[in-house]
Amino acid sequence: MGTKPIGLTIAGSDSGGGAGIQADIKSMEANGVFATSVLTALTAQNTREVRAVFEVPTDFIAAQIDTVFDDFAVGVVKTGMLSSSSIIDVVAGRLVARASGVPLVVDPVMISKGGYPLLAASAVDALIARLLPLADVVTPNAHEATALTGVSVVDESSAREAARILVDRGPRAALVKGGHVNAGDEVLDVLFDGSDFSVFRAARIDTQNTHGTGCTTASAIAANLAKGHDLVEAISRTRRYISGAIAGALSIGGGHGPTDHFYAFKGSGWFPMDDGSAGS
Repeated sequence: MGTKPIGLTIAGSDSGGGAGIQADIKSMEANGVFATSVLTALTAQNTREVRAVFEVPTDFIAAQIDTVFDDFAVGVVKTGMLSSSSIIDVVAGRLVARASGVPLVVDPVMISKGGYPLLAASAVDALIARLLPLADVVTPNAHEATALTGVSVVDESSAREAARILVDRGPRAALVKGGHVNAGDEVLDVLFDGSDFSVFRAARIDTQNTHGTGCTTASAIAANLAKGHDLVEAISRTRRYISGAIAGALSIGGGHGPTDHFYAFKGSGWFPMDDGSAGS
């Protein structure tokens, strides 16, 4: 009987299937990791808009987390939409109690592509104070990095500054993503690990179908950490994976279509699955 690493995503649901916990599960599985999940919120969402959000009661969120850890040898945790300070508090508390030593990837989901707030303004301080200090890496896009640090992220220099400020707030590393910076033909992501900077570059792909790229990216990083790769290698593998997923993006719905998480199974691009060993 075969086994493979196990990941846990703690995030909100996207009824449109392109982002949120649906994207997390697809991304982890496409990258060779079995995905377990804890729902924090339900969204009424499609490719054009988020119409409504229903938050899962915090006691049920805690019960989901405990139930997963009671049965599964979780090798990595990834958080996404944690829409209120009370949800952040319970998730942080359960992770302290149940996930000591387990790598944590924090995707600080703050706003939908259509502009709907997915993190209450009153919860930003809780995110910084309670969750960031637990993270092995936090993965904001340029807008989120700006909101969390006050630095306007518009280029490599400002991304470096924002990443340094984020690490000063507790996570072991910060990856500031450049996909939302509309400059040039290149996407540039900046990683700071508390000591050194690494820069990841990729060609910008001309498409509006990028719904869920943040969730997909953070989950792919998490999957590669669960397989034993170090952070730089996990991000390098993810950068190749996400470029292929965006290149194969799907024209579904009338707004921002989703990436194709399983593009590699159609025979195009880089095939993300391997034998699960580091350095393979």
